[in-house]
Amino acid sequence: MLRQVEDLLFEREIDICYEAVRLWWNRFGPRFHAEIRRRRAKNLRAVPQWRWHLDKVFVRINGETHYLWRAVDHEDEMLEVFATKCRDRKAALAFLKCAMKRYDRRQAIVTDRLRSYAAAMKNIGIEHRQVCVRRLNHRTENSHQPFRRSEGAMARFRDIKTLQKFASAHASIHKHFKHDRHLNRRATFKAKRSAALAEWRELAA
Repeated sequence: MLRQVEDLLFEREIDICYEAVRLWWNRFGPRFHAEIRRRRAKNLRAVPQWRWHLDKVFVRINGETHYLWRAVDHEDEMLEVFATKCRDRKAALAFLKCAMKRYDRRQAIVTDRLRSYAAAMKNIGIEHRQVCVRRLNHRTENSHQPFRRSEGAMARFRDIKTLQKFASAHASIHKHFKHDRHLNRRATFKAKRSAALAEWRELAA
């Protein structure tokens, strides 16, 4: 992926090494991600979010299985990404606390039937908000697809810190420029795209 960026810049007569791209990513990626997430959290706290969808995917790192937890709201807005080495009650509890600290509590939380969710919610007194209904959690399962495509381009990850760093930044930045072209009229899509580019230039300034 870094070499692809190098080739794209070379086409525009910008001659750099892919290691420079890696340096920019490590330095500026987390900053952009933090600012986008801060603004998004502020906006989302001002509007009603009556349902969250929680799910996890398996990620192999050096032959070991790790877990990437994700939370999206009822409008497919990415809320939180959290990487752990296990999927027990302690990991689920840390994930829930991280999401609720930033976005407050919701009326309903849709999960699969993993018992760690129920144990974690019981620990913080919100077990009555858990919803386990078949096919209701497809929203968050579909949200894993962009990450899976990028994971293949990255040729896997070296450690869990790299996974957390990349997944968090990718979730924020990908969603910033994803405007559901197939669901909007051309004029609406162009307006949203222009607004996203203007905000991105403001962040990079």
